[in-house]
Amino acid sequence: MKVAIAFLACVGLVAAIGFHQTPKLKIADKAFLEKQKFLFEMVYRVEDPLAFEEYIKIGEKFYFEKEHYTHFDLYMEKFYDAYMAHALLPKGEFFGALVKYHAKQARGLFNFFYYAKDWETFMTNVAWARMHVNEGMFVYALTLAVIHRDDFHGLMLPAIHEIFPQFFFNSKFVFEAEKFDYEMWMKTSMYEKEYLDVYHHKTPAHGYEHGYGNMYQSSDYMYMKDFKMWQWWKLMGLGEHWYSEDKYILRENIYQFNHESKWLTMMKDVKKFYMPVDYSRDLYLYNEESKMSYFTEDLGWNSYWYYLNMDYSFFLDGKTFGLSNDRRGEWWLYNVHQLLSRYHMERLSHGLGEIPEFSWYHQIEMGYDPQMIYYNGVGFSYRKNYYEMETYGNFEMLDKITGFQKRIYNIIELGYYQTADGHMIDLRKPESIEFIGNMMQGNIDTMDNMFFQFWYMLAHMYFADADFHQMEVYPNVMLNFETMMRDPMFYMFYKSIAQVYFQFMHHLPKYTKEQLLMPGVTLKHVEVSELTTYFDLVDFDVTNMLNDKMVFHDGQFVWDKSLYARQMRLNHKPFSYTYTIDSVKDERVVIRAFLGPKFDEFGRTISLTDNRMNFMEIDEFSYELKAGSNMILRKSNDFYWTVKDRTTYTELYYYTMMAFDGKYNFPMDISEPHCGFPDRLVLPMGWKKGMPMQMFFMVVPYMAPKHEQFSTFDYTYSCGIGSGARFVDSMPFGYPFDREIDEYEFFVPNMYFKDVMIYHADTMEKYYTYKGYSQYGHFDYSFFSDYYTKYFML
Repeated sequence: MKVAIAFLACVGLVAAIGFHQTPKLKIADKAFLEKQKFLFEMVYRVEDPLAFEEYIKIGEKFYFEKEHYTHFDLYMEKFYDAYMAHALLPKGEFFGALVKYHAKQARGLFNFFYYAKDWETFMTNVAWARMHVNEGMFVYALTLAVIHRDDFHGLMLPAIHEIFPQFFFNSKFVFEAEKFDYEMWMKTSMYEKEYLDVYHHKTPAHGYEHGYGNMYQSSDYMYMKDFKMWQWWKLMGLGEHWYSEDKYILRENIYQFNHESKWLTMMKDVKKFYMPVDYSRDLYLYNEESKMSYFTEDLGWNSYWYYLNMDYSFFLDGKTFGLSNDRRGEWWLYNVHQLLSRYHMERLSHGLGEIPEFSWYHQIEMGYDPQMIYYNGVGFSYRKNYYEMETYGNFEMLDKITGFQKRIYNIIELGYYQTADGHMIDLRKPESIEFIGNMMQGNIDTMDNMFFQFWYMLAHMYFADADFHQMEVYPNVMLNFETMMRDPMFYMFYKSIAQVYFQFMHHLPKYTKEQLLMPGVTLKHVEVSELTTYFDLVDFDVTNMLNDKMVFHDGQFVWDKSLYARQMRLNHKPFSYTYTIDSVKDERVVIRAFLGPKFDEFGRTISLTDNRMNFMEIDEFSYELKAGSNMILRKSNDFYWTVKDRTTYTELYYYTMMAFDGKYNFPMDISEPHCGFPDRLVLPMGWKKGMPMQMFFMVVPYMAPKHEQFSTFDYTYSCGIGSGARFVDSMPFGYPFDREIDEYEFFVPNMYFKDVMIYHADTMEKYYTYKGYSQYGHFDYSFFSDYYTKYFML
């Protein structure tokens, strides 16, 4: 069985990757399964003491001797010195990837994992670190090692939201999950259900008791306190409590599982519990940004940014890890731009308009309360409305941050940069965007890393009110990549980073008609199917928060219970578009598709000159045109940069153990690559009567990537980080919207603009219609099967 659709998603928001077809499905051998089992068990309930006796024995030692490593550096020595001096970040304390001392220690631990000569050394070090090192630091270093070690292709860890659910769900749910007691649940599960603020009453109207006319009064009452569209459980008569039903796990691609005999047999003995989960909302201090919490707190949205910054971590150098092959600086900066474009379109769907400008010296109008709690019991800090960044900060740190920003603008205006060794970099060349990207990320590849490398970290520490020399800090969303996109201020600050990108592009010459034109090729028409968004339901595996006693049988861990967060999230109906392209000869081309706004929040048309910064690239693929007319059908399911829902932690562990016992062939592509963008978030939420948008399509000549001939990675389970062949061609990311536009020169026959409407369907509408819900007080599984029949089984 091929458990997951692996569309590859080695790209972000998006230059699509090339076609790296797998000759045949690869099956994991025994050695691979032993490693996979070890990794899964190492991160199980990582906040609790290690309970696997075989690993406890292995982890009694740590290989600190240099001969066990292919490389031994200063960071490894410093980590060892800190351990001997009892100066490592203590277990249970908050770990921030962007806290200076935390990052330095994490880098040393990562090096011990990454440079280990063999599996035995790696496994011993991991088992030791699991027992002695801070939990957050351990997961961070282990994730980096699994992603970047060349001999670990195909090995995976559970999704980050399954390892640390506390970073993705509100504190109310976390408390309920951590205090879940199966025995107590069994005793209380039959008690009275909570019906909340819903009241359906059908009383015969006066004069109609005898069966003629309108049978019921029209005064049926329904009121939801602060009701939001994603609070589905209220309409079904459920409360925010734990429920258990012997049904399938809800997710986008459930139709692949709920009739699969192997899956049903595997999961039949697992007790599955789910609880409805809300998003955070500002109930007491009005904040209009909270209406978008369903988007900014989306697990897939936040996980994408986390894994992007793990793939191209700021302390990994491009030469050793091959990241420079992927144009890491340009790629990181382009992703910032694309994420902001996607966020801007979501704002427009709610009438919010442009992302507010960021300033260190003016009030931040919108506050943010994450309503989250760290696993040590300390809540995440919040920011009040009209927060003054300058007043509450460290002025020495602020001067360094703002000094860098002034310096980078001056360098761009000057047009060149002189390095410490006297080397001159011409900033009027397109390829110099790589240097600008490295500087803005503050990564180790910056030409002057003595100054530029720490500005990015300092900025995030300043937001969190963390001192430069502080070890123990309060939890703050801006200190970790998996949480920072929840905060509206993230988008304001990163907009200032994207403006550096546009400032650099401002000095490059505009594309001429000759440069944009592809002679002999005409994009005559593009037919786009209906674009519809809706909210669906999904179960997220949060078993790592289970506080139950672990059970072992014959030395084998018995995974007999799983907890799930049942949450509603944005999705879209599959769509397609059909190209009609005329060509005078056979030719290999690349076809790009973009989505962008048509009007601003006031209904005014946005000029293309200004609007180019708002377009998001949603598709890119190569194609062999034939002489004559070409009809090309492209479906949203064909996008190579998106993925469906990942296989859950519980299922992956069961598949591994079944394969370990010889009862299952474990396919290497069992879970989507970690670097994929969620397919369901490609479109912004539409309007019931249609939200006007526009699409842009362009056909360009194929220009082979520099490292195309070395593309050996398998796209069904690998992201190919550092291969240099992740992208379909070598054109600048975002072409042709990367540079400023001269509208007199821009329009050519190989381009096509299309006005489109994005509609929104209310999937919960039938629950507040006149007839009401007959199974009130129970989850309606027919709801799930009905809309999957409607939207996916077409």
